[in-house]
Amino acid sequence: MSIRDAFEKWKDYLWIVIGAVVAAAGINIFIVPYKIAPGGVSGIATVLYHLSGGKLPVGTTMLALNIPLFILGYRFIGKKFIIKTFFGTVLLSVIIDTTSTIGANLVERFLLNPQAGDFNPDILLYSMFGGFLLGLGLGLVLKSGATTGGTDLAAKIVNEFVPSLTMGQTLLLIDFGVILFAAVAFQSFRIALYAIVSLYISSKVIDVILEGVGFAKALFIISDMSDKIAPRILKELDRGVTALSGIGMYTGSDKQVLLCVVHRGQIVRLKTIVSQIDEKAFIILTDVREVLGEGFKRIY
Repeated sequence: MSIRDAFEKWKDYLWIVIGAVVAAAGINIFIVPYKIAPGGVSGIATVLYHLSGGKLPVGTTMLALNIPLFILGYRFIGKKFIIKTFFGTVLLSVIIDTTSTIGANLVERFLLNPQAGDFNPDILLYSMFGGFLLGLGLGLVLKSGATTGGTDLAAKIVNEFVPSLTMGQTLLLIDFGVILFAAVAFQSFRIALYAIVSLYISSKVIDVILEGVGFAKALFIISDMSDKIAPRILKELDRGVTALSGIGMYTGSDKQVLLCVVHRGQIVRLKTIVSQIDEKAFIILTDVREVLGEGFKRIY
């Protein structure tokens, strides 16, 4: 087996390892020390950790809470997925517990500096960075075809039945209840608000990783001079153009609707081309989450 073949075979597990390390860093450095519980099993484990006075390790608690979800995941999603998820879940739990002391030392040394009078940590800032790292880590794991258990596993199950919801949106809905639980347990509405900020950021980061960043725009161009507009787009922008058949309902006449996907930097030039040919043209501009194919990203 060549190195490339070996990489292709094990790359998913490599991303799971990297994602677990990143997520654990966010939990140990930013989430747990400041009682921020941005949903999920990690949020529940954070609450139980503080309520027990630190006697219930976060990683071990997460692993114990994931058992029922493993059973459901195996039943509804399948063996291959659950093997990767089991690996990711156990790995994340182990990394969290084995690096918790390192995380605490980093917090004390770099985030809290008594000599500088920094006794009041900027929890808002930490909730943002915690949410970013957590979302980045979970996103990498989800992209590999697994989860780290918890509500992201529950979200994966829900997503199988409701594909119209993105993974980030599903996590947002499920985890909101955990935030309410944390607010009641800590008797702090303020902590809940910080957790919501962290959860929102993590869900957006997950969506970006899974669905791509909207660096492209799709344009629908409705014009009676489509036959002149299309060649210039093809030649000057080197972008493909598709003609869709349409009917103007007011006039009843046939129309050609041009569909073109371009990079953001090409939008102004495309508008200029259209306006030079037909000032009465109608343009619809919309965001594109991800574009796969020639001229953009390679199809996996």
